[in-house]
Amino acid sequence: MRYCFALDLKDDPALIAEYEQHHKRIWPEIEASIRESGITDMQLFRTGNRMFMIMETDETFSFEAKSAADAASPIVQKWENLMWGYQQAIPTAKPGEKWVLMERFFKL
Repeated sequence: MRYCFALDLKDDPALIAEYEQHHKRIWPEIEASIRESGITDMQLFRTGNRMFMIMETDETFSFEAKSAADAASPIVQKWENLMWGYQQAIPTAKPGEKWVLMERFFKL
């Protein structure tokens, strides 16, 4: 399956540059947690401070299982807290929501 998400970064060029640097060398434990959850490909795109993520998954992936595994992992929580220092919710996000799942409304 393919899922697409949106999230904003804080609108500060220095913070955006730092955020991108973190993603040039993600922690090995973070990469492992992503792959072990059934995510087979993940790509981030940015324009200004708006980000777009494409996530490809295999049949073993579930949002519930990924969320539970992330909540139980101190290293994932440490990464998420670090990243939240650069991120901010998009205007349509629900309280506590970070990455907002986008709805596909057209396919050619």
